[in-house]
Amino acid sequence: MTDRPDEDLAEEARKLFSGPIEFLKSAPGLQFLPSPDAPEIAFAGRSNVGKSSLINALTNRNKLARASNTPGRTQELNFFDVGNPLVFRLVDMPGYGFAEAPKDMVKRWRFLINDYLRGRQVLKRTLVLVDGRHGLKDVDRDVMTMLDKAAVSYNLVITKADKVKPTELEKRLDAIRTESAKHPACHPVLYPTSSETGDGIAELRTAVLEAART
Repeated sequence: MTDRPDEDLAEEARKLFSGPIEFLKSAPGLQFLPSPDAPEIAFAGRSNVGKSSLINALTNRNKLARASNTPGRTQELNFFDVGNPLVFRLVDMPGYGFAEAPKDMVKRWRFLINDYLRGRQVLKRTLVLVDGRHGLKDVDRDVMTMLDKAAVSYNLVITKADKVKPTELEKRLDAIRTESAKHPACHPVLYPTSSETGDGIAELRTAVLEAART
């Protein structure tokens, strides 16, 4: 009986992500943000970490978030309404750590990300995506430190877990857990996922719904 609440939440999350999910708007600056009338869950990660693919997998859509092989394609904050009536919003953030974009553009995007994360009252959780093939990079650590300082709670989500041998993946996860434990705003639970195989997607849906309600 003790597992029942978790099972109920998982089923509710499954139904919610199978229901209405609509693109709301893109915000190239803070003045374009939607009204703060719903909880928000933000997705952050290095360029090409698989952020768009993960959002598409979570929402059972093929093209809700645009995937691209070109680093830095997502240049704005993209908002998606989940549920009708509205339950919460997903926020697809510009990828960070890209090298091919002009420096002034990188600076503008970084300011946009930082200002949003630090000042958005309805932001309930940030999901920081980490490529399972590579583990934490310095640019990931910079974002984690910035979230710690801003007291913005976050989870680490491991993408492309299917691209790594199980024994190697476990070693990488252990190393990430050890390092993330030093970050006060980081939740201890890691979410290994694969957008291609669907591994970990149901668990992440449940975690998103739970975070939105905190």
